[in-house]
Amino acid sequence: GRASPPLAALSQVLRLERSRRTAVVFPLQKLERYLAPGTDTARFRLFQPGLAALQRAEALFRSDRGHAIDYVSSAVRMDHAPPPALPEVCFIGRSNVGKSSLIRALFSLAPEVEVRVSKTPGHTKKMNFFKVGKYFTLVDMPGYGYRAPQDFVEMVEAYLQERHNLKRTFLLVDGVVGLQKTDHIAVEMLEEFGIPYVMVLTKIDRASRGLLLKNVLEIQDFVKENTQGCFPQLFLVSSVEFSGVHLLRCFVAHVTGNLPTVEAC
Repeated sequence: GRASPPLAALSQVLRLERSRRTAVVFPLQKLERYLAPGTDTARFRLFQPGLAALQRAEALFRSDRGHAIDYVSSAVRMDHAPPPALPEVCFIGRSNVGKSSLIRALFSLAPEVEVRVSKTPGHTKKMNFFKVGKYFTLVDMPGYGYRAPQDFVEMVEAYLQERHNLKRTFLLVDGVVGLQKTDHIAVEMLEEFGIPYVMVLTKIDRASRGLLLKNVLEIQDFVKENTQGCFPQLFLVSSVEFSGVHLLRCFVAHVTGNLPTVEAC
């Protein structure tokens, strides 16, 4: 398999000096100091696990002889999906949002897992299921918007409505451009079905600090005013620099019931 990239493991992050370490693990907190005085920062710190929880989560994403992480199968219809035996999370977003790159980053400590990343938007045409040992399943959903599969709506709606082991949907939004019209449609669908979800801002390494802060505050306000099923804290990630990847692993471990020591979210 491939070698793990730099900063894929917490042990590498812990060698960094403190401010850089915080920026990698908690990128949202890095933005706090640039907020106007008096700004409510409660939604920046709702999920703030300690080192032990981060390490436990990392162990779930690290394959070894007794803990296999495998691509299971792909499906275009629900009757082709694997049995719903384990807690499940799914990742969904616009077709060029960097979804497969993020999933590859999450699985970077299991380099034998093949997550295809294409330079062509809309590469993922099926629901791709990855089994993480005996703990949970992660699903890479087809992208919506540009070059979405023809039967995208039928496929995704059926999955969201019928998959009773689905614990959380991760809705990926481009951190450079913010919420787009197609993202609003996805939000409406999740809200209509009563699906608990969380928003993840991708590609934060490509956005200037000012632009990123503007998008974060606008999306936070949108979540507060227009959603009921969305977790109030945003998750910021860079698949290139590994910012936010460790925290996201921890949140996945938590919502699938594999981190009993972290307070419920």
